Amino acid sequence: MAIRTLLIDDEADARFALRNYLHTYCEDVEILEEVATVERAVAVIPQLEPDLVFLDVRLSPGSGFDILERLSATPFAVIFVTAYDEYALRAIRFSALDYLLKPIDPDELEAAVEKVRHSLKQAKTEADPRISLFKSQLQRPQQEGRIVLPTMEGFIVRDVKAILRCEAERNYTHFFFLDGSKMLIPKTLKVYEGLLSALGFYRVHQSHLLNLQQIVAYKRRKKGGMAHLTNGEEIPVSESRKEGFMQHFLQ
Repeated sequence: MAIRTLLIDDEADARFALRNYLHTYCEDVEILEEVATVERAVAVIPQLEPDLVFLDVRLSPGSGFDILERLSATPFAVIFVTAYDEYALRAIRFSALDYLLKPIDPDELEAAVEKVRHSLKQAKTEADPRISLFKSQLQRPQQEGRIVLPTMEGFIVRDVKAILRCEAERNYTHFFFLDGSKMLIPKTLKVYEGLLSALGFYRVHQSHLLNLQQIVAYKRRKKGGMAHLTNGEEIPVSESRKEGFMQHFLQ
């Protein structure tokens, strides 16, 4: 089955490169149209009803985000394409949306399209809840209340405040929640340290990221210490991270 696709980028060279990569590495991708402006994108997306949109973050004038804001529904997959932009990437990663950094890596392109290919086998919905969450994050930067956690079967959306702690296991992360439930997420702890550190979480150990609001006590040891959580657990604080950890409580 062909993946009906739009390319949205204001740079002709970037569209040319992406088009060639898709023809070479993703033969089932059918490019319906290449679009350079926000206005054109808003007009043609409802008409062409694509399965997939490659969306450049920065357009001139405007941005790819403006397109999503102006569409009443988003029943298509989105892969953002961007040069490094810390603010934009934070919102994209928090929503577990796919993105490609310029210059595009063919292996990453293939992996992103494969995810879309898999999702198209499932029923098409009126709107991807990740897009709605993404929009809300753009409107309220640094005040994210919810996070999308990818799973082997898809994803779930959880409140950030409901997370007790995270624990590393090789290239996976265990999430432990206040209600006693837990999940294994196929991403590294470093990814979630970057996302959650500005929201009251601190990495106290190579393997542990804690919600600081859930710490009730700390006990020093010869090297490092132990953080006591509201559920009775004791989590080690490494010697190298002890000073930074203490600063959060001594300010």
